[in-house]
Amino acid sequence: MESNRPLQLNRRQFLLRSTITAGGIIATNLVSKSQLFAQAPAIITSDKMRPAIPYGVASGDISKDSIVIWSRSDRPAKMIVEYSTSESFKNVRRVVGPNALKNSDFTARLYLRNLPPDQKLFYRVIFQDLDYKGTYSAPVKGSFRTPPKSGRDIFFVWGGDTAGQGWGINPDFGGMKIYETMRQLHPDFFIHSGDNIYADGPIQSEVTLDDGTIWKNITTPEKSKVAETLTEYRGNYIYNLLDKNIKRFNAEVPILAQWDDHETTNNWYPGEFLLNDDRYTVKDVNLLAKRGRQAFLEYLPIGYETNDPDKAKIYRSFNYGPLLDIFMLDERTYRGPNTPNRQPVPSKETEMLGRTQIQWLKRQLLSSKATWKVIASDMPLGLIIRDGSTDFEAWANGDGQALGRELEIADLLRFIKNKNIQNVVWLTADVHYAAAHYYDPAKAQFTDFKPFWEFVAGPLNSGTFGPNQLENTFGPQLIFQSLPPGTKANRPPSEGLQFFGGVKIDGNTKVMTATLRNLAGETVYSIDLPPEK
Repeated sequence: MESNRPLQLNRRQFLLRSTITAGGIIATNLVSKSQLFAQAPAIITSDKMRPAIPYGVASGDISKDSIVIWSRSDRPAKMIVEYSTSESFKNVRRVVGPNALKNSDFTARLYLRNLPPDQKLFYRVIFQDLDYKGTYSAPVKGSFRTPPKSGRDIFFVWGGDTAGQGWGINPDFGGMKIYETMRQLHPDFFIHSGDNIYADGPIQSEVTLDDGTIWKNITTPEKSKVAETLTEYRGNYIYNLLDKNIKRFNAEVPILAQWDDHETTNNWYPGEFLLNDDRYTVKDVNLLAKRGRQAFLEYLPIGYETNDPDKAKIYRSFNYGPLLDIFMLDERTYRGPNTPNRQPVPSKETEMLGRTQIQWLKRQLLSSKATWKVIASDMPLGLIIRDGSTDFEAWANGDGQALGRELEIADLLRFIKNKNIQNVVWLTADVHYAAAHYYDPAKAQFTDFKPFWEFVAGPLNSGTFGPNQLENTFGPQLIFQSLPPGTKANRPPSEGLQFFGGVKIDGNTKVMTATLRNLAGETVYSIDLPPEK
């Protein structure tokens, strides 16, 4: 939670401890407020002459002493970021960043590095017109707190599934209100557990509810059909940024984003062809995924050190001080096809994370010195999620021994036990309801693992579904679920059945408190998990 203690760095300390890297250039300029627009023209006759920042600012991939700052211009422009320990931007530091150009849809990002620990920092983004160098946008502000070295509580939120099943931005409802609910809790950061968009889910202007009333959506051309072109994929992200709640949330809460299927199309896997979906003229899912991946990387504050989106890794890890490491998985890029999922031995067909990502995750878990290790998985482990009548979309395939994709999980869980890696917790979304599962080897078919918890949260302004069936392979015990069996599918956000999760780690006791909350922010489930010693 946000601390009320005063800022700890004076001007000289902040200058010495802060270095900013953008595009390989180290900038250490300290500028005053009066110097900020020193090169600007004396008179700007029209705001139309200035670059604009229509979709706000965002920060993300916060880890140790660094963070990514993101924004988008409305024209070719150079990104400039200033930041300070003072909300009034006294003793401000400036970094001149990359150009926002047409090939990235005028999006741009840069890293701030070597930031002071446990510090509330304020930043503002300005774009400089590339054709008229003396013309600047109005600044747009944001803020974040850097990870602590020790001694304070950590609180973050997570969830998934935004703007799905035709439930978009309804101004009469207040827009995507769950983002405002999360923002008011002042989390240190937010894990978006996938389905940031629904590229395969068009949004119509009106939906008739069960009681006969009308849900009214804001609509755009790009969101009125399934996404196939790069422009349409980009338009899905732009659509979410039309919501005032999301823009305000993004400016105050760093985002750790992963993807799932709907960033491309429902239940997709590499090599798939959409032979039976007449909505698509582009049938090659690899081509759709390439476009969807580019838009995902352009429109979210994700850090990567390459200009080739195909080489940027979506799986990555973050350290948030001595109490917490986060491991973000990619369960789309490297998976085999969706099948009946009953193969008795591992093969390329049974891969979900893939050999390289599994080896990376094992190394990261083994080297972690943090008290808690959170694995952010975009799909649950023990819930059965089908793809058609015979195939399976996630890990689970039904009761019994570990088979198919479950072999990969069994290998990972065995490794965690054999290496005695402590305090591993799984966070996920995807199924559009909230749940708490305790995986107990004493009640499992595969027993060679340490018991662990999995918490499920969502949706975030999408249709509510569930609950799904649990299988017994890894012994998951249903401790809580937010919906009773038989709940009618695709409940609208207006019914209040939207859920997100929160995690607090006590800075003194190191106890993790996991909560599941509803649209109003009310806690519907909570548990305290003391750390292993």
